Amino acid sequence: MINLQGVSIQQGTRELLRNTDCRIFPGHKVGIIGANGCGKSTLFKLLLGELDSDSGRVEVPAGWRIAHMAQEVAAGEQTALDHVLDGDGELRQLQRELERAENGGDTDARRLGELHERLAAIDGYSGPARAAQLLDGLGFSHAEQQRPVRSFSGGWRIRLNLARTLMCPADLMLLDEPTNHLDLDATLWLEQWLQRFPGTLLIISHDRDFLDAVVDGIVSFEHRQLVFYSGNYSNFEHTRTERLAQQQAQYEKQQAERAHMEDFVRRFRAKATKARQAQSRLKALDRMATIAPAHVDSPFRFTLPAAEKTSNPLIDLRDADIGYRDNSGNNKVIVHKVQLGIQPGRRIGLLGPNGAGKSSLIKTLAGELAPIRGERQCGEHLAIGYFAQHQLEALDSAASPMLHLQRLSPEASEQSLRDFLGGYGFVGDRVFEPVGDFSGGEKARLALSILAWQKPNLLLLDEPTNHLDLEMRHALTLALTEFPGAVVLVSHDRYLLANTTDEFILVADGRAEPYDGDLEDYKRWLLSFNREQKNRDEKADDRTAPTEDRKAQRRAAAARREQLKPLTNRLKSVEQKMGRAEKQLAALDEQLADENLYSGGQQDEIARLNQAQAQQREELEALEMEWLEISEELEAARGQT
Repeated sequence: MINLQGVSIQQGTRELLRNTDCRIFPGHKVGIIGANGCGKSTLFKLLLGELDSDSGRVEVPAGWRIAHMAQEVAAGEQTALDHVLDGDGELRQLQRELERAENGGDTDARRLGELHERLAAIDGYSGPARAAQLLDGLGFSHAEQQRPVRSFSGGWRIRLNLARTLMCPADLMLLDEPTNHLDLDATLWLEQWLQRFPGTLLIISHDRDFLDAVVDGIVSFEHRQLVFYSGNYSNFEHTRTERLAQQQAQYEKQQAERAHMEDFVRRFRAKATKARQAQSRLKALDRMATIAPAHVDSPFRFTLPAAEKTSNPLIDLRDADIGYRDNSGNNKVIVHKVQLGIQPGRRIGLLGPNGAGKSSLIKTLAGELAPIRGERQCGEHLAIGYFAQHQLEALDSAASPMLHLQRLSPEASEQSLRDFLGGYGFVGDRVFEPVGDFSGGEKARLALSILAWQKPNLLLLDEPTNHLDLEMRHALTLALTEFPGAVVLVSHDRYLLANTTDEFILVADGRAEPYDGDLEDYKRWLLSFNREQKNRDEKADDRTAPTEDRKAQRRAAAARREQLKPLTNRLKSVEQKMGRAEKQLAALDEQLADENLYSGGQQDEIARLNQAQAQQREELEALEMEWLEISEELEAARGQT
């Protein structure tokens, strides 16, 4: 097991850990959480042997193979596929030895046999296929897998490093913010991959839904100690809430925070329809009200004020073809004939697979991309607050947070600016320090504060939580929940999407259309979409292959279908049961919504219907879990055949 005893670490004038103990047993998957700068990455350096503690012992089992995700990658000529294959050092060494033996005319059959036997023992012959599957899951097309590493942007190079880490056979895997540069579909894919990982996993992440799905323990940095909590992130929040409630000094703050959130839930419930998305959001808000007290000691408290004047609609896209101009000067349409009006108070989450056009749509709404065809009409009082990753790059590295806001409002008092920036975690002399020395998280917080200071009535947010820690994400979720203006959001953070949006638009197959399901429905849709896309790619490859190859491929495909038939039949059976369960639940919802039921004297019938509704929901949830498990089993089986 991993064993830390009496460990203390000091960096400069900051004490990160003080005489702390922690034990992590083999096979456990543990989330590492804490505020930015508390020492999470330093802990990884300790385990890697790159740093010594000032006192105490750090023990990692001898002989454990450790995979660690690097944060940078050299911009070389090596292809993406080869870069990922290099993650398996033993495989690459054997490949080099075999190449030297065969090209050098080695006639030692025994030596060649040993090399091939070792290669088979580590499943080396499937190495290129496994590397290609990892890249495919993280959003790289077949063509992109053959491109040189230097041709990818920084965010995509980090994805390459993640794939390379996953390629490494490991007893211990250390992942530092692996979802930061992933979209939602790649995040869901990674979630499933890590659930199947058999070794010990330590993962630094600020994505609570991702942690909930992957980990079975949490190590929290608290007051220079490592505190272990059993269970996933939600269990951690509930446990911490109960512990804080025992401290009288915090209790009143907790109750006020809970009352505030519960009041918001009541107000939203009064407006909500029986639509599935509205009900899904109500559940999310109920959960938020429950866990809010776990964050009473958060350093972040802010609101997002909106412009006093507004227009209706704020923006109207009519028959808009959305895309870009390629290197040859030709228009490349990604999304066709978009009809989208953004009215005051509308709250939209954009869903869709990687590359489908979500960011292009949000750039078109922001005015950064003009429609190739069609119209973009703006209301007279439109005030856009647009957040995308390039906002961080646009910050003046020599200017302070204070100066950034003073440039926008020279007449504002220094105290009012200090108070405003304090809600975003910039306190004391920090407000006067140059931005160039700030971390990615601090720059993201500053960009959000600048956006909020300008009081928009339409927020366009493209992955706003990248680089933000859990406490800041929670504060942003609360602020967006109560923002009175309109919101259009692209995010891989499902907690943020569930709590701040009322409807979804699905961007896929060249269209942008309303999506009636919730995020669990979308997860199933995405699995199905990726299967269909893979089948289309295989058929395209089949058409370009020689005749004999096509025959062999068809025979292999028929054998695969036969082999997978029991799983596909189970999947269809569960889908039919889910359809029946959804109809029965809808009928019960309709009966309970009937006002005549509550006219008096029907308490027994109300109780019976409520009990039946609860049982039906439990049955549907069980079927959905079974559907996901079979789907994942089917995906894994397809990858092996």
